[in-house]
Amino acid sequence: MTQTLQPAPSLLSIIILAAGKGTRMQSAKPKVLQTLAAKPLLTHVLDTCQTLNTDNTIVVYGFGGDQVKAAMRDYDYKVTWVEQVEQLGTGHAVKVTLDALPMTGKSLILYGDVPLVSAATLKRLQHANVEGLSMLTLTVDNPFGLGRIKRNDNHDVIAIVEQKDASAAEQAICEINSGIYCVDNALLHQYLPKLSNDNAQHEYYLTDIVKMAVADGITIAAIEPEHTFEIDGVNNRQQLATLERRWQAKLVADLQEQGVQFADPSRVDIRAQMSVGQDIFVDINVVFQGKVVLGNNVTIDAGCIIKDSYIGDNVHLKPYCVLDDAQLGAAVSVGPFAHLRPQTVLADNARLGNFVEIKKSYLGAGSKVNHLSYIGDATIGAAVNVGAGVITCNYDGFNKHQTLIADNAFIGSNSSLVAPVTIGHTATIGAGSVITKDVAANALAIGRGRQIQKENYKRPDKDE
Repeated sequence: MTQTLQPAPSLLSIIILAAGKGTRMQSAKPKVLQTLAAKPLLTHVLDTCQTLNTDNTIVVYGFGGDQVKAAMRDYDYKVTWVEQVEQLGTGHAVKVTLDALPMTGKSLILYGDVPLVSAATLKRLQHANVEGLSMLTLTVDNPFGLGRIKRNDNHDVIAIVEQKDASAAEQAICEINSGIYCVDNALLHQYLPKLSNDNAQHEYYLTDIVKMAVADGITIAAIEPEHTFEIDGVNNRQQLATLERRWQAKLVADLQEQGVQFADPSRVDIRAQMSVGQDIFVDINVVFQGKVVLGNNVTIDAGCIIKDSYIGDNVHLKPYCVLDDAQLGAAVSVGPFAHLRPQTVLADNARLGNFVEIKKSYLGAGSKVNHLSYIGDATIGAAVNVGAGVITCNYDGFNKHQTLIADNAFIGSNSSLVAPVTIGHTATIGAGSVITKDVAANALAIGRGRQIQKENYKRPDKDE
């Protein structure tokens, strides 16, 4: 039996140009560290690269390079850093990578300030590179300021002309260059050392490699992205805000297709990796951050902020709740104005009411903390009622201590439970108590000063 050998996959490198200062941002931060959907622009590009079968990711840095590298240390990226000491154009920026670039394989050339090009588009671009060079283009209504794609009578790409170097006829062309390419590494090593800065900007244009490839008889493939915003770059605050809304609209549309209803799709911010069930309702001004899972039949009222949390089926989050690293079981009710801090777990049918703060605590099935309470470092069993104004005093000035409340306990209003302390099964705490010792099961504990009453008491008169 003869076995057909498959060709070895081509090596893929990715070059990300991230050396620009971003003067128009009016910021001390490098442009690629400005945020979109709460993440630096550069991380959007690197996250996309992580989904590709790449052998080598090179980031070209310049202005604020130490800031850029420090910021990226917060993420798990494997990156080769190459410095561009002088910003002499895009061609020069790619040229400085040649020492780190293999002689074989292909390279995707991307930009740290063009954050939303998709993995699907880049895979298509890579596949389109048959003869050595493919590029991403787009036909637009207003191409002013952008490089134009020149084609011959056979519709083959023959050159890219920058706005300042374009004739009147060339400026009338509406197909523009995105600057995103897939190029054989052999061609980059051949063409980049030959670049000239004999142009209006006196810069080394990466676009000139297209002219060189045409001269060598290479047919250049050009494809367009699925979404126009994929090639949108960011140069100022206005463009960043515009791109933010376009990206948010895409994220909302994706969630709508999965069964989420938004009261107003334009008034929600998705800054999270979302996993959602069906029949979810999200009211206005809700913000999602980090990683968020929503079950079926979840209702999220106005103004909630949800970060790194799991929300079970049939949960109702009332207005203006803040959740951070919280786990909610089924049929839980929270809020309004509740604050769930990290490592909070609410079991099925638990209720957390208005102006309640809970931190690093477990609230058992069917238990209730309805009003104006602080619960920290506590484990609360099932069917427990915690009255208004109850506080677990968990911090002694040096260490945090645990409060344990067994099933069916009743904690009277305005009580302070001084940890470490255990409240037994079906125990009752009288209202206004300060509890410093363990309470046995089925016991009633009252810890408060004796009431003193003076008959016919006359208040002091106000001094004249």
